Amino acid sequence: MKEGSHSRLTRNERRDLGFGSIAARESRQRFLNPDGSFNVRRKGLRFRTTLSLYHSLLTMSWPRFFAVLAGTYLVVNALFGWIYLACGPGALAGSEESGLGSPFLRAFFFSVQTFSTIGYGHVAPHGLAANLIVTLESVTGLLGFTIMTGMLFARVARPTAKILFSDHAIIAPYENGFAFEFRIANARSSQIVEPRVKVFLSLFEGEGEARARNFHRLKLELDDISFFPLTWTIVHPIDESSPMKDLDAEGLRRNDAEFLILFAGTDDTFSQTVHSRSSYKSGEIVWNAKFRSVYEPTTEGEPVTVDVGRLDEIEATGATRAP
Repeated sequence: MKEGSHSRLTRNERRDLGFGSIAARESRQRFLNPDGSFNVRRKGLRFRTTLSLYHSLLTMSWPRFFAVLAGTYLVVNALFGWIYLACGPGALAGSEESGLGSPFLRAFFFSVQTFSTIGYGHVAPHGLAANLIVTLESVTGLLGFTIMTGMLFARVARPTAKILFSDHAIIAPYENGFAFEFRIANARSSQIVEPRVKVFLSLFEGEGEARARNFHRLKLELDDISFFPLTWTIVHPIDESSPMKDLDAEGLRRNDAEFLILFAGTDDTFSQTVHSRSSYKSGEIVWNAKFRSVYEPTTEGEPVTVDVGRLDEIEATGATRAP
C-alpha cells in the first residue's frame, strides 16, 4: 500500500466516528436518535449470543423492570401450581379448607406461600412427590429473591446521566454573525462536574459517484465547563472555518445533515463518568431565532431559580440569515 493512500485511509477512519465507511456512505437513516440510541440492527448472530438478560434488566425503564419482575413471579408460581396439581388430588393436605373453590387457585396460592417462605400452615404437602416439589421451589424462591435484590441494588447504584436537550436547535445571531446553538440541562438533583461536549456535523458531500458522507467536528465557543448547576447553551460560531458557512436550510436538507451530540461528565455523588447522546436533523433547526431566558426574577437573598420547563422556548430575532 502506498504511503499516501495509507494516510488518506487513516484520516477517513478518524472521521467516521465508528460507523464505518460503508454505513456512512450508504445509510440515509438517522444515525443517532434523540434519546441517544443508535439506529443499528445486527443480524446473523445466534439468539444465545445476543441474549443478555442482566444487561436488559439493568438498562430497561423502571416500569418495564417491575412489570418483568411481576410477570416472572406470577408465571413461576403458576408453573409450580400446575406441578402440584399433577401430583394428584391428595398432594396438598388441608387445601379444601382454604376457602378457595378452584383446585388450581389453591395450588397457586400455596406455591406463593412456599416461594416467599410465608407458610401460614393451613395447607401442607403430603407425600414424597409434593415434598420434593416444595424443596425445589424453596430453593428457587431463595435464589430468585437474591437475584431480584441484586438487580435492584445494581440499578440504584449505577450512575446515569439524565440530560435534557432542547427539542430544537437554532441558528441565532452571535457577535457579528450567526451561530448554531442548542440548550441542555441536568434533570437530576446530583451535580455533574467538569462536563464536556462534542458536536459533529454529518454531511453528504461531493458530486456523482464521489458523493460520500463526511463527519466534521464543530468548533464550540466552550466545549467544557467546570460546573453544571444551571442550563448550558452550546454554541458553534458559523465563521469562515465552519463547515456550515455556505449552508442554508435547503443545503442542510439536501446534504442529509445530522448534528451528533456527545456529552460526558463526572457524577459528583458516585465520582464516576456518565454519558448522554442526542442529535438534531435539519428539520429540527429553527432559523433566525434565539432562546428565551429560563431564569426567573429573584429578590435579594433568594437562590437563582431556573425554569427547566422553558428549555425549548424560542423567539424570533430581527437579524436574518437566509434559511
